[in-house]
Amino acid sequence: MSAFDHRKYQAFPPIKLPNRQWPDQVIDKAPLWCSVDLRDGNQALMEPMNVAQKKRLFLLLVELGFKEIEVGFPAASQLDFDFLRLLVDESLIPDDVTVQVLTQAREALIARTFESLAGVKSAIVHMYNSTSTVQREQVFRLDTQGIKDIAVNGAKLLKRYAQQHPETHWTFQYSPESFTGTELEYAVEVVDAVTEVWQPTAEHPVIINLPATVEMSTPNVYADQIEWFATHVKRREAMHISVHTHNDRGCGVAAAELAVMAGADRIEGTLLGNGERTGNMDIIIMAMNLYSQGVDPQLNLADMDRIARTYKECTRLPIHPRHPYVGELVFTAFSGSHQDAINKCLSGYEPGDYWQVAYLPIDPADLGRSYQEVIRINSQSGKGGVAYVLEREYGLQLPRWMQIDFSQLVQQHAESQATEVSPQSIRELFQQNYVESSVPYRLNGYQVTRRDDQDSLVAEVLIGTEEVTISSLGGGVVDAFVQALQPHTPQNIGVVEYSEHALGQGEDAQAIAYVQLTVDGARVCGVGISEDIVNASLSAILSALNRSPAAQQVCAA
Repeated sequence: MSAFDHRKYQAFPPIKLPNRQWPDQVIDKAPLWCSVDLRDGNQALMEPMNVAQKKRLFLLLVELGFKEIEVGFPAASQLDFDFLRLLVDESLIPDDVTVQVLTQAREALIARTFESLAGVKSAIVHMYNSTSTVQREQVFRLDTQGIKDIAVNGAKLLKRYAQQHPETHWTFQYSPESFTGTELEYAVEVVDAVTEVWQPTAEHPVIINLPATVEMSTPNVYADQIEWFATHVKRREAMHISVHTHNDRGCGVAAAELAVMAGADRIEGTLLGNGERTGNMDIIIMAMNLYSQGVDPQLNLADMDRIARTYKECTRLPIHPRHPYVGELVFTAFSGSHQDAINKCLSGYEPGDYWQVAYLPIDPADLGRSYQEVIRINSQSGKGGVAYVLEREYGLQLPRWMQIDFSQLVQQHAESQATEVSPQSIRELFQQNYVESSVPYRLNGYQVTRRDDQDSLVAEVLIGTEEVTISSLGGGVVDAFVQALQPHTPQNIGVVEYSEHALGQGEDAQAIAYVQLTVDGARVCGVGISEDIVNASLSAILSALNRSPAAQQVCAA
């Protein structure tokens, strides 16, 4: 018998809900958002974030508008404990932001949790224990009363420890972990027992989180579970029902959206869906789905390139080029018929009109993208061919976004010459357009020192005929250099993509750096080559800037 045997699995039973109301509901306002990037997302990384990366991601989440941010499991991790203390001691938590921490329903962990929160103005203490049939019977080997006792005892401990710290505004959260594998009647019984201890009110509600710890059913069944729970639980008016969906079946966003239609008030998720196994619910996708329907998501996602860049640098994870709303190719049409339809729609669009453009569910400009990414030359083989020749003949390993940029120059050159373009001509075209671009910005020298996970950069840059000294601190040399350059260019600049590799082998090998900048929303590529990788990186940034409209303004000045 083949190991691939569907008979070892059974269908998830449907929920008896003959009068379900959620299918007729429409989401007309954003739910409460809680980011769990720094806890659930962080624990899923092969290389967990260091303190500097966590701090950077926390500040981004605050800037995006999150009012509730889960920052860790401080009782189980000294690193999480220390990071929370850093946020408190450095006063990095705004008054309108509430941090959330996770703990199991055990006194030693609860005591340590409250210790980590000393001095916090407001906090959500998120307690959980697993209630599912398989966890009860095979992991904990306890009956239903035993599992409920764990939850009730934990609730009492939370209440007692919170009373010892009246200076903090406490919100209690309880999760019957593995909710989707728990009998609904029993889930309600456990939650009712917990809220009986806490005695929440409409003025001071608790959070009841109903996680799809493992996605086990189609999203409509999860919505039925949420609606059934919401209509049977006691003290519904004194709680926010929260959902925490995972993506094991690829339906995490759909399950969360249907859960909101079924009565959920709050969503826990991560940026771009980072999480264990196939990931958590992707908050960016759900928020942008609301945005595309005319609903204010209550999150500021206008600078998507910066969000993506910070995400990649903090998590060290790639972003799929077709990721909804964020991927490099998501607004790109290679098909000629698609290009024609988009072009015609855009030519008739007037600001203030409702957005109705074929193949584009939202306006790329809303996310800081330009229309250069929308319509590209339909020459997949051309891009691949150019890249192959450059790597085979000269060892240049162009990243995909560089291939796309350069292939357009090659095609223009080929059309103007009406002949085959040789490998030597391709290399010369590459050199002339990227490497030799040195006006008006040119690097004359630099010095870099590193301390406390930050780079201090001092550089001499020739701008036109004037040499200026610039300096900055950043999370890396590239970041520091861009920050230092910003006051000396009339446009807003930022790094979207960066790649580097060695040219050749041995002591005489050179380094090549490729960079893609955004200059007032337009993407511009640059290249630097040097025996020194830092020199190559800085030169690549100036190369891109020299190829942008900003260069013309500087020259004119």
